[in-house]
Amino acid sequence: MKQLVRAPFVAALLALGSLGVPADAADTVPQSRVVVELFTSQGCSSCPPADAALGELAKRADVVALSLHVDYWDYLGWRDTFASRANTKRQYAYRESFGARVVYTPQMVIQGVGDAVGSRGAHVADLISMAKEKAVYATLDLATAGEGLVARLLPIEGASVAGVIWVARYVRSRSVDIGRGENRGRQITYHNVVESLENEGSWEGRAPWELALDPPGQGEGVAVWLQEGRTGPIFAAAKFER
Repeated sequence: MKQLVRAPFVAALLALGSLGVPADAADTVPQSRVVVELFTSQGCSSCPPADAALGELAKRADVVALSLHVDYWDYLGWRDTFASRANTKRQYAYRESFGARVVYTPQMVIQGVGDAVGSRGAHVADLISMAKEKAVYATLDLATAGEGLVARLLPIEGASVAGVIWVARYVRSRSVDIGRGENRGRQITYHNVVESLENEGSWEGRAPWELALDPPGQGEGVAVWLQEGRTGPIFAAAKFER
């Protein structure tokens, strides 16, 4: 585990204010949920405290907390049962976006613009608070429609923002008995474990957008967010859970 303290996080948040929202509109637009992505591994001995912390964040209505398991710890002899190469590639993409030299676990990426060691709760809380103070550039809601689910993305008057729409499906809680590696002999509970993450296309920010989705099953959830590219700032987010 290696901590990377990033001054660019503050710069990135400040830069959000230059995306087309008038200064006098910042106090009138609604606040969005903050997306927190935890890059973790069942084979990492430093990760369980961060996994537990994500479980607490998952209880918050104003946070979309997601656990993305990476596969580069598997060489120690325990293959992470949730890990995917796609999650590892996403973390490496954030590394390039942040201008960092290394990746690490447990890493929490907050609102696509900065990161913190996931077990350092006070630091994470500060970054979430900073993200919540910024103006919202679109509204995104998830609501039931008959037996299905509909995501609705609406522009905010006076704002100008475009991005990529991401949809993640996750399991809300699952416990695993670790048989080998650094966590051998432990049973660890993981929260909001992402099972799929799909790019649903781009949005130009001018007209309302809707997407019909299959609803999550019992004990599952779905999250939708608008992001600048693959790993840029996140402008709006919503979640629906059962």
